[in-house]
Amino acid sequence: MTLDELESLPSPVRRYFRAALTDGQPLVVAARLQHVGGFNMSETGEQWKSFSSRQWIATRRPGFVWDGRIALAPGVPVRVHDAYVAGEGILHATLLGLLSLVDMRGTTDVARGELMRYIAEAPLVPTALLPSQGVRWSAVDDTSADATLNDGTLSLTLRFKFNEQGLVDSVSARSRGRTVGGQVVETPWQGRWWRYERRDGMLVPTEGEVAWLLPEGPKPYWRGRLQQISYDFESSRSRPAPN
Repeated sequence: MTLDELESLPSPVRRYFRAALTDGQPLVVAARLQHVGGFNMSETGEQWKSFSSRQWIATRRPGFVWDGRIALAPGVPVRVHDAYVAGEGILHATLLGLLSLVDMRGTTDVARGELMRYIAEAPLVPTALLPSQGVRWSAVDDTSADATLNDGTLSLTLRFKFNEQGLVDSVSARSRGRTVGGQVVETPWQGRWWRYERRDGMLVPTEGEVAWLLPEGPKPYWRGRLQQISYDFESSRSRPAPN
């Protein structure tokens, strides 16, 4: 990354890259990370259960694989496989690794939701948001901008809002499919990031929250804390994503 690449960008996006990256920062091609936190299992109330997860992110072509373990009860785990690979979205959840609870894949709606997640989590791999990586930025105001990413036949635009330090405060979408009573309801959606730390020369968030934006107010359903993260860069040999 060179600072010259930033000159044509909206001002809050320039501030972000100048805060999060340094001139000459190598491009991330893959990342491996682990989170712990809580997941709200209730569609309407508060039923928080602890989780741990491992994740792999690739930037050439955009994709990720997330494997999580949610402690539904002592000795009763729900295992979740969430992924966006080669343009396909996958969400598969099992009880005790045996009983299938959710199995969604192969549709445009699932792919759209998973690519949306990839974009919202891109502050964990800041170079993935550079124009050279296919992201198109458009101005909104002094503290926010829209990011558009195309992958195959999908094209998504999410709104990034930046804090006083110039770092990403939130990423939001006007609608994402939310399951309510067995039906999918398009609902505004938002991810928030904070507690930034410098890792391999980049400022990345170590805590976050994801919520549905309901008329009565935000309904968070994921809260996580980063435990580990490591990167493969363009100048080094990257590891393949797991099967």
